[in-house]
Amino acid sequence: MAGEYRKYIWQHADWPAFGYDAARLAAPLAEVAHRQGRLIGRLTEAADAVQDETSLTVLTQDVVKTSQIEGELLDADSVRSSLARHLGVDIGALAPADRHVEGVVEMVLDATVHHDRPVTAERLFGWHAALFPTGYSGRTRIDIGSWRTDESGPMQVVSGGYGKERVHFEAPPAVRLDAEMAEFLDWVNRPTTEPSIVKAGLAHLWFVTVHPFDDGNGRIARALGDLWLARADHSSRRFYSLSAQIQRDRAAYYRMLEQTQKGTLDVTEWLVWFLEALRRAIVHADDTVDTVLRKARFWRDRSPLRMNNRQIAMVNRLFDGFNGKLTTRKWATITKCSQDTALRDITELVDLGVLERSNAGGRSTSYDLADR
Repeated sequence: MAGEYRKYIWQHADWPAFGYDAARLAAPLAEVAHRQGRLIGRLTEAADAVQDETSLTVLTQDVVKTSQIEGELLDADSVRSSLARHLGVDIGALAPADRHVEGVVEMVLDATVHHDRPVTAERLFGWHAALFPTGYSGRTRIDIGSWRTDESGPMQVVSGGYGKERVHFEAPPAVRLDAEMAEFLDWVNRPTTEPSIVKAGLAHLWFVTVHPFDDGNGRIARALGDLWLARADHSSRRFYSLSAQIQRDRAAYYRMLEQTQKGTLDVTEWLVWFLEALRRAIVHADDTVDTVLRKARFWRDRSPLRMNNRQIAMVNRLFDGFNGKLTTRKWATITKCSQDTALRDITELVDLGVLERSNAGGRSTSYDLADR
């Protein structure tokens, strides 16, 4: 076929007959499986409350980061509160969540908690509608709960300003979507001999290449990947976040996607990259588990201490990841108290050995959790 005709992998005559070098995947698959087992083993011996806290922390990262990859910033406290409500986890006072946060949370939870359910067009339409509850993406009206129509032209991934646009990828024409998605869904739901982790990588690539929706394709592709990772773990609890790792490797992720979509149907390099990203996600999750275990030990050892609700909430916030430096001004703003009250709260925690003054320079005194 002519070179231009075969510019993208979906234009190959054998599409979507993906191939890969199983021998090259053997070592990274074994490494990922080892780290998965080690991580889950650490948590198996932990109390249910610790497992719930770890899963809640990871799912919060997953929801926030899968949207951040697409340039959307969600409030982490709202996400965490929404997840806690849906999962029935007690985290004390709950922050309000808007419809958009609720929609992303519902999609991620449906993919992971109900990972054993068939993936159907109606289920994907529900995820899409949840992502765009107003029917708009930004200020643009989009079709919800149906495949795209391409009425405004072909679906393209473009960067650059006006007159300097660069087309990174063009998806299959809309007239092909019924057949494309029928074949995809048949493959997703059909038993195969491929490892579930490999199927997660292939599902992610295949879906984002077909690009069946006006918007939200990346987030839904990552949710499908999470569904297969949950099947691989045989658990609805998530203890590591691939979306958070992809956000950390965002530029490399888009480069690898573009390279793969303009290559051949041998997608070994994509799967090697996917498995390496997954390995790093699990390594990073070990740090999350360390933090959760430290937090659990803290409250076990400090439970007799008398702390008011503001102090308890702020200590938990510091464990969960505080943005920037903790000062009396920030304490007052977050807890909605006066600066005098904030200073008194902080001073009490310093005297108790819970907080310590930071050595970092700056115009205002800041505080960190004391090392234990």
